[in-house]
Amino acid sequence: MWKPKKREEREQREKRARRRRRPVESLPLELCDLCAVTFPVDEAVRGYVPDSSYVHPTHDWFDGLRPVITCSDAHLEVIRDRYRLRPFVQEEFWAAKIERALSGDTPVLTMEQLGCRTGLQAPEIRRGIAWHNEHRGEETPH
Repeated sequence: MWKPKKREEREQREKRARRRRRPVESLPLELCDLCAVTFPVDEAVRGYVPDSSYVHPTHDWFDGLRPVITCSDAHLEVIRDRYRLRPFVQEEFWAAKIERALSGDTPVLTMEQLGCRTGLQAPEIRRGIAWHNEHRGEETPH
């Protein structure tokens, strides 16, 4: 009679162990661009700031608008105030568009092809390249 009792105890222990092994569901988190605190995604305050160094990887209608995520409206305003002080440099913007076009899968062979991919005219392409060459190696403030 003691064997069935041991089996029941073992089954109960295994059942408790299975309950403990349930995966913990983690909440998707965001990171505040100002204070680096993490918080749930649904509490994020999102916005855009003008930034001539930013081009969207795939959607060119967002070029020049850096997405910002913060934990509060106050932090979003602080970031917006900082970016208001930063000048929007056209040549930097053009250089970023050129860099995106040149780093794509399809090689660019001519100035005309580069113009088609960036939406820039030849003088803008030349000025963007000149800006890039002058500022090569500098870190862009974000």
